[in-house]
Amino acid sequence: MENIVQKEWEVVENKLHKILIFKDFQETFAFMVKIAFLAEKNNHHPKWCNEWNKLEIWLSTHDAGDIVTEKDRVLAKQIDELLI
Repeated sequence: MENIVQKEWEVVENKLHKILIFKDFQETFAFMVKIAFLAEKNNHHPKWCNEWNKLEIWLSTHDAGDIVTEKDRVLAKQIDELLI
C-alpha cells in the first residue's frame, strides 16, 4: 500500500485531525476497513470523510465533551501503526 501522509496528527477545533492520500479509491477504502476493525475493538469511532483517494479523519471523545482524550491518542497511534 503506497500512501502519502499529508499531515501529521494535529489538534484542530479540539479534535485530532489527519489527512491521508492513497493511490486510488480501492486502497483508501481498504485502509478505512482496517480502521473500522480498530474502532470496533476500541469501541471508539472516528469521524471521517472519504473522496476517491483522500481520507480525512477527526478523533475526539464525544462523551467527554467532544475533546481529545487518551482514547483518541491511542486510536491515532494504532492508525499510524497501520501506515508502517
